[in-house]
Amino acid sequence: MNNHLLCIGMGYSARALARRLSAEGWRITGSSTSDVGTARVQAQGWEAVRFDGTSSANEVMTKAISDATHLVVSAAPGEAGDPVLRQLSTLIAEAPRLTWIGYLSTVGVYGDHQGAWIDEDTPLKPTSVRSRQRVIAEQAWLAFAKSSGKRLQIFRLAGIYGPGRSAIDNLLAGTARRIIKPDQVFNRIHVDDIAGVLAAAIAKPSAQYAIYNMTDDEPAPPQDVVAYAAKLLGLPVPPGIPFAEAPLSPMGLSFYGENKRVSNARVKSDLGFAFQYPTYREGMAAIAGVSSA
Repeated sequence: MNNHLLCIGMGYSARALARRLSAEGWRITGSSTSDVGTARVQAQGWEAVRFDGTSSANEVMTKAISDATHLVVSAAPGEAGDPVLRQLSTLIAEAPRLTWIGYLSTVGVYGDHQGAWIDEDTPLKPTSVRSRQRVIAEQAWLAFAKSSGKRLQIFRLAGIYGPGRSAIDNLLAGTARRIIKPDQVFNRIHVDDIAGVLAAAIAKPSAQYAIYNMTDDEPAPPQDVVAYAAKLLGLPVPPGIPFAEAPLSPMGLSFYGENKRVSNARVKSDLGFAFQYPTYREGMAAIAGVSSA
């Protein structure tokens, strides 16, 4: 059976997985909310379908779901819930070839734990509207999987970085800031490791329902990451900005309102996955094209 990956929400992470599986001979279909987005998908040599979450499936989407063997959902939920389930749940439940669904969520569902280590069994206590919507969407996907019998794996992602989206890029663009909030740490995940974990999960689907944290090994202060990136590039380290004086957006403030260390032990034990970039050091060095120091 030819493998066919359908990505609803062909964003940064889904594209990384698509490139990896396309190189292995998979058929790839990706959705976008605009004609410009579908053209970008097609420019990669993949099939494209228009889907904005506000209307039912068109003929192209109906056929893509019917043909798909694997489905990755990264479209964000909103006030009305998950757009994919709202518009496409019947088609997905009846998809004859579909053997695996991966739903991309966020570690934001855990809320703030004052720097403590947490894992997938930690109770969820989201603090932002976005994270509360993610919890509702996760619950809806689990209920759907149980009623439809489809295999579902939920992946809770930490801060995503990679080529074009990193402290290296910010430094080169002159926009990097070292915001200092005492004892604040964040986990991160390189986009290639996202693709690697998803590929490992597809190759070794563990349980009917499973939840995995997708994070690196070392939660670290954000100012340390910027300083390390500057060192790799041979650039001056930007001056520190006290958190209380930082001009942050409401979204930025919400990120700094949560402090936790997220374990990735289950990904390693269940899937046998070995991270290519276990800390920000290896990841930043790869983006900069130098050896990690």
